[in-house]
Amino acid sequence: IERAMQEEFPDAEPTLRKVEFVGPQVGKKLRNDGILAMIYAIAGILAYVAFRFNFHFAPGAVLALAHDSVITIGVFALFGLEFNLTFVAAILTVIGYSVNDTIVVYDRIRENLTRIRSQPIEQVVNSSLNEVLNRTVLTSVTTVLALIGLLIMGFGEIRDFAIAMTFGVVIGTYSSIYVASTATIYLEHLMKKLRA
Repeated sequence: IERAMQEEFPDAEPTLRKVEFVGPQVGKKLRNDGILAMIYAIAGILAYVAFRFNFHFAPGAVLALAHDSVITIGVFALFGLEFNLTFVAAILTVIGYSVNDTIVVYDRIRENLTRIRSQPIEQVVNSSLNEVLNRTVLTSVTTVLALIGLLIMGFGEIRDFAIAMTFGVVIGTYSSIYVASTATIYLEHLMKKLRA
């Protein structure tokens, strides 16, 4: 490139200011650090949800986050996009977005569990989801609309970030409604069996 620039623009005297090379050792370290960052984020979220709610809410939240992470990674692999620091940042952002959505759902379930004790857990979860569904869908649609602008106008790493976030927001909304709440129902039944 430098030689072509000198031939095309001899009067401009182009110079090469910086050359960067990422070798296999750095790539391996990046991969390992990215995996550790996701594990630490999920472990911290597990601890937070267990402390903030009950312990039987936490596994559902972690299952939903793992679900979101794996599917977003799968989308990147399917489209052959580059796994780099921007991708790690996108995955961590998806985890944060998804846990926020899951916390809203769990908060409503917890409120309704104390308010409607006479109904079975399935009915309480269903009522809770109906109450937060409008808010969850509108928040996700608004976020996806902003991300569509980045998908259309962005390029390079910004576009890759927007691709990961778009799929992550859609999958995160799905997992907050279907994966996390279903896991909570399952764990509630399991706890009742263990108590009996």
